[in-house]
Amino acid sequence: MKKCLSKEYKLAKVKLVLAQIGLLLFILFVWEIGARIGLLDEFFFSKPTSIAALFWKYFRTNEIFKHVLISLYETVLGIVIGSAVGILIATILWASERLSKLLEPFLVILNALPKTALAPIMIIWAGTGVRGIVVVSISILIVVTIISTFNYFISIEPEKVLMMKSFRANKYQIFTKLIFPSNLVNIISVVKINIGLAWVGVIVGEFLVSRAGIGYLIMYGGQVFRLDLVMMGVVILSILAYIMYEIVNLIEKILLKKRGKGI
Repeated sequence: MKKCLSKEYKLAKVKLVLAQIGLLLFILFVWEIGARIGLLDEFFFSKPTSIAALFWKYFRTNEIFKHVLISLYETVLGIVIGSAVGILIATILWASERLSKLLEPFLVILNALPKTALAPIMIIWAGTGVRGIVVVSISILIVVTIISTFNYFISIEPEKVLMMKSFRANKYQIFTKLIFPSNLVNIISVVKINIGLAWVGVIVGEFLVSRAGIGYLIMYGGQVFRLDLVMMGVVILSILAYIMYEIVNLIEKILLKKRGKGI
């Protein structure tokens, strides 16, 4: 029975992937034909074949790797530092109810601030180059990480916490044995959200100060009215963000499988 359900699940998954690929190919086909027959203005929208030709040109000269690696480095730094610091602060807030109540309104205000609009100020504070761009990226995701993770931590059933306290467990033991392990998958979900937020910060930062990176390519393409260059940057950005998301998603599935086995 389980094998039958497993086969049905795998077949449904294959069908879904094929449908997604088919939809993507259909969109690209309509885009290409629309640009060729004049339904879409090629100056504003470019077309898939032009984007592919430009990508091949950048690929042959190895120039595309420089831009991709710089943006990836900045994004990964933003995700790792922002997520780690955010989770640490959320842990401190969980450990101190008084501190969490004290800082709650400030977190709400920080979350409401338009970080992208404040990006120039942050770059002036942190300095230009990679450091400033990473700071912008961290500023966009860290408050979301703190609030989401803290809410996950305090949502654990009070009965479980009381049971551990009845066995004279201290806060450190409650956190390491109950709170954190129970929320590990939730934390992975927060990291998945942070991928998109980190990319937003990196692209905004590269718009302002970078001389390389995907954000720089998009900005430069817009300045010289090369929409094929802009669209190439957008496509590369989409692919990289999707790959990073799937890597984290795979980690989440592994954790869920281990939890299901009771490991």
